[in-house]
Amino acid sequence: MYCGMPEPKTKRQTIGKRLPVFRSSSFRIIALFAGCFLVSGLLVTGLSGYRSQKLLSQQIQQAVANERDEAFSEAHGRDLTHLYPVIRELVQNEPGFYYLLQDAQGRSVMSNMLHLRPVAGWRWLSWTHRTSPSDRHPVVGYGSVLHDGGYFFVGIDGTPLQSLRHDLWLTLSWNSIAFLLIGLGGGFILSRLVLGKIETISLTARDIMRGDISRRITLNATGDEFDHLAGSLNAMLDRNEALIASVRQVSDDIAHDMRRPLARLGQHLDEAMGTSNADIRNAALVRAKAGLHDALEIFSSLLRLAQIEAGDRVPDSQVCSVENLLEKIENFYKAVAEDCGHTLIVITPEPDIMIDGNRILLVQMLSNLIENAINHSPKGACIVLSAALKKAEIVFVVTDTGPGIPAAERERVFEKMVRLDSSRTIPGSGLGLSMVRAIVRLHGGTIRLLDNKPGLRCEITLPVFSLSQA
Repeated sequence: MYCGMPEPKTKRQTIGKRLPVFRSSSFRIIALFAGCFLVSGLLVTGLSGYRSQKLLSQQIQQAVANERDEAFSEAHGRDLTHLYPVIRELVQNEPGFYYLLQDAQGRSVMSNMLHLRPVAGWRWLSWTHRTSPSDRHPVVGYGSVLHDGGYFFVGIDGTPLQSLRHDLWLTLSWNSIAFLLIGLGGGFILSRLVLGKIETISLTARDIMRGDISRRITLNATGDEFDHLAGSLNAMLDRNEALIASVRQVSDDIAHDMRRPLARLGQHLDEAMGTSNADIRNAALVRAKAGLHDALEIFSSLLRLAQIEAGDRVPDSQVCSVENLLEKIENFYKAVAEDCGHTLIVITPEPDIMIDGNRILLVQMLSNLIENAINHSPKGACIVLSAALKKAEIVFVVTDTGPGIPAAERERVFEKMVRLDSSRTIPGSGLGLSMVRAIVRLHGGTIRLLDNKPGLRCEITLPVFSLSQA
């Protein structure tokens, strides 16, 4: 049969298998962040290094240009004859610079470095263009072709600029490795932490799937998003457990309370089938129909109650007058209370109060309370329904002078199908107060039962209508 088919193997494996770190979304996100951090770090380092190189290069070029211009200025001419005594003096007294003075045939006339091809402009000479004497330092300089065909070159040691470039590439390389290791290592560690918390939630879910509905997710008291998620899930699980317990309780109560009326219904039908007397048969069928009506009424009430409890907002909400609600209850139940030997007193608020809610549900809420008071109070009881405004809330109060409810049972009577032993002989389904509490909660209010000395006092607090809600 279809319902007996086992779950697909892949689905069971997916549920029970632990997610690898490198396949987790958290690792991918952190790895992506690490990549972006690597690119941005290298970009910042590269730009700052380029800026430093440019500044140092400008300083070196400026020093060379000043030395060249000073030489030309002292020589008062741009030929070998005028430059020779100036360059000889500079070679002897300026050890920080490199000079080269060549004739038109490329022969060195005066210098502290080897000859060069006569190329005008800025030049970068590597260590292969050794100076004289040889020191293998790179040279940054400027060459000028003279008026008589000679060549004059002045330069300076380029080691600082070369070292800066080397250090920049070395920094970029080490930073790349460091950023990569930090990103991958941090991603692995953080993913393990995240997966550990997720695995805790998964294990809890699997335990609940196996039937342990009391299982809850342990909070770390860190106040982070995982604690927030765990708190929300625990609240949802508490709600589900309460609903499951409620369903079980309703099932047990239905099985307990419906056994007798259904058994009587079967007896009435057997009585009707086992007699040939038309009058007896008709009377038995009438009683059977009445019993069936009571059973259907119970199930209809349970369905209605489930719909109210499942709602998250008031259906067909409108602004209602409290005075009109109380007058409607008084017009309907005043005669009923008198027929039962009771006195019903309704006190309307002055001035009138407006409340936002479902008119039908609010009338049903008050009707259930009045019916309970009428059914459970002895003859001669006084039942009072009133409403009053307290701050931003309206308080409905129903009091009677009946036997009341013991303090230990006042919370239990709100449960579905619960009837106290003293009420077993009174007609009813045990859903009246459950319906009242469901309607109160749907409207955002509270309800409590108190001792009226004698009798019972029921207080319902609901928010009133305000212009800001309009």
